[in-house]
Amino acid sequence: FSSDRMGYLESELTQEERESIAPIFNVLKYWMVFRDPPEHTVLRMLLNKLFTPVAIERYRPMVRKIVQKALDKVVSNGRMEFIRDFAYEVPMSVILELIGAPDLDRDKIKEWSEAIGVFFFIKADEPRRREIACEGINSMVDYITPLIQQRREHPGIDLISLLISAEEAGQLTYNDVLATCVLLVFGGHETTMNLIANGTLALMTHPQEWEKLQKDPTMIKRAVEELLRYDGSVKSTVRWAKSDVMVGDKLIKKGERLLVSLSGANRDPLQFDDPDALDITRDPNLHVAFAHGIHVCLGASLARMEVEEAFSGLVRRISCPKLEKTAKLDYYPSVVHRALKSLPVTFQELK
Repeated sequence: FSSDRMGYLESELTQEERESIAPIFNVLKYWMVFRDPPEHTVLRMLLNKLFTPVAIERYRPMVRKIVQKALDKVVSNGRMEFIRDFAYEVPMSVILELIGAPDLDRDKIKEWSEAIGVFFFIKADEPRRREIACEGINSMVDYITPLIQQRREHPGIDLISLLISAEEAGQLTYNDVLATCVLLVFGGHETTMNLIANGTLALMTHPQEWEKLQKDPTMIKRAVEELLRYDGSVKSTVRWAKSDVMVGDKLIKKGERLLVSLSGANRDPLQFDDPDALDITRDPNLHVAFAHGIHVCLGASLARMEVEEAFSGLVRRISCPKLEKTAKLDYYPSVVHRALKSLPVTFQELK
């Protein structure tokens, strides 16, 4: 099966349609997640060493400080718009630190990321979704290009400098560098933000699980795995058949598209006892929230660590949040991502 989403999309469009969304092709066709071997392999091998569990662990103190700083701003208020004030703030701050640009405009990046996300996450009947995505990509590229030039002139130890070093060594092209920077900024916060929000909502609706975690913070790793399984931020992924292939008793013909349900697999009763229950003590927990195989999420170790620190900070500082009385839960209309639009909550600060 192939992950070459841009290649298959290009084959379905007319020349005029392709030209109308050129910014999408010019950047996204270089994204690692949409490439097959051998190009995918080169990028993956280059970046893998930066995202191993051991490599990521050195960032934990930095992430812990970011979590505490975000909480310091809101705990005394007794309420917050959870996604804006915490779930977005933490992973965005982390990824900007990793690329060596902590002072970038987060509001603009969120706006552009949401525009790019329209292309992937919003249903196809949004009449301007490709146009909106092009606007977001162009704005992100214009913002990141000078940053790449700065790192070229004054290299550091950040991820952008590493990509430039690989380019200068002939391992990557400039298009690879630019597209990967856009992917890191976009993908480095979007799914983790949704995971923190979805996980918090799951615990809000199962306050006994919040209390368990509050009484025994050593359960945090198991809890994060269960939150990933129970309501992960990516519901499905797409693949194209490169040749005729049998899946079970179904013939998938060459060129046909498959929607692979990760959330469905994570509720499989043959794999999980009582799969619809939230149980933060669940073990083993062989979920596929980060997918599987050569395209397993590169940032899985980073996401796990961020979410561990996020929930460790939350249960130590506040009571189990409650949804504001007038609030209604509203999700983006996506078959791919599980993303809340907002999550206004009230809580009590723990003394």
